[in-house]
Amino acid sequence: MTALESPAVVIAPKGAPIRRNTELSLLVFAALVPVLAYAETGLSMDGRLPAGMLWYGLGLGGFALLAHLSVRRCAPHADPLMLPIAALLNGLGLVFIWRLDKARELHPNYPAAQNQLLWSGLGIALFVAVMALLKDHRRLQRYTYLSGFAALVLLALPAFFPARAGDFGARIWLHLGSFSIQPGEFVKILLPVFFSGFLMVKRDALALASRRVLGLYLPRGRDLGPIVVVWALSVLILVFETDLGTSVLFFGIFVVMLYVATQRTSWVLFGALMAGLGFWAVTRAEGHVRGRIDEWLHPLAAARGAGVGQIGQALFALGAGGAFGTGLGQGHSWLIGFAAKSDFILGTIGEETGVAGVIAVLLLYGLLAERGLRTALAARDPFGKLLAVGLAAAFALQVFIVAGGVTGTIPLTGMTLPFVAQGGSSVITNWALVAVLLKISDLARRPAPGESLQPGTTP
Repeated sequence: MTALESPAVVIAPKGAPIRRNTELSLLVFAALVPVLAYAETGLSMDGRLPAGMLWYGLGLGGFALLAHLSVRRCAPHADPLMLPIAALLNGLGLVFIWRLDKARELHPNYPAAQNQLLWSGLGIALFVAVMALLKDHRRLQRYTYLSGFAALVLLALPAFFPARAGDFGARIWLHLGSFSIQPGEFVKILLPVFFSGFLMVKRDALALASRRVLGLYLPRGRDLGPIVVVWALSVLILVFETDLGTSVLFFGIFVVMLYVATQRTSWVLFGALMAGLGFWAVTRAEGHVRGRIDEWLHPLAAARGAGVGQIGQALFALGAGGAFGTGLGQGHSWLIGFAAKSDFILGTIGEETGVAGVIAVLLLYGLLAERGLRTALAARDPFGKLLAVGLAAAFALQVFIVAGGVTGTIPLTGMTLPFVAQGGSSVITNWALVAVLLKISDLARRPAPGESLQPGTTP
């Protein structure tokens, strides 16, 4: 029998290699860097190593190991970079929050770093729970409309509770005694689930039923319904809760997912136009939002008679850092006030690590978002693709909104920098978000029936 007459041999594509050992080695690095940063900060501020350095290192390493073991058991084929990046950002955030705690010892201030460490532990616990309980991300499609309803309830809930003086004009928290929670943070996961399920059903009508005008495919009037509803809800959030950040994030996620599902540029143009109109209308009617616009336009002007506003102070902090920063523990960005640990913690990073440190942090965020988009490309089901895009977009948009506000590129919104800034609701939600992305990645990288792993790959 000749070679031409021999039976055809079909070589099945190999599955992506399992990279759990790679993930573990990166987690060691992700835990070591914050511990060294913690030590340097203590030496700079007190001239000695921090007293709790050992316990901090053990706690951070224990959290990372627990998360790794859950991934190794429940999502062995998942992307190996997402978890180490999240752990590194979370660890660095704890260091900078502790550094700001130390700087304000002369002023009454609660121990934000200890609270953030506790919330990080709860976030890891939720991460492990998602890993164990979510067997297949496609099951979330069953809860499309339930997720949408729950998201609306969580968004609207703070409007029915009285605001406190410490909320600084925004009604986005629920207060139960000394305990507070920001329900809108959990919407970052619920809304992508709803949008993914909704667009799975409607994407053909939204993509194909349109008219071509001046080179653009314009959607039909009846197909504009979804984007009009989302636009109206975003405006209502701004009006009743004066929460600019959540409104921008909410609407931005929907427009991004709509574009990915339909591949129609016209939807992006309509989204930008409607966002601009809604924003203009609210700034004319809502004093709190208008005040933030004024501070953005005049960052060096006096704010309420108390000197330069927070954006101006953040710009001074970033300018003082120069290329390589003043050194950990050697800056003065704590002068920004209460927001130094949340909205403006990027200013602390910029002052003490310079432009190089800010670029490094933004690259970590960019890499995490890129791995989410890569997961979307690798996903085998349309729902998983849209869900991964939505979760990655929620993460990337939040970083852009925060960084843009701190640098004066866009108006200040009051959102927290994911994993880094102080905020219990934020860190818990972000850990759950990464867990869902890892579950999607696991199914996307898992060999199909009949395939095998690449030779030489081990767990």
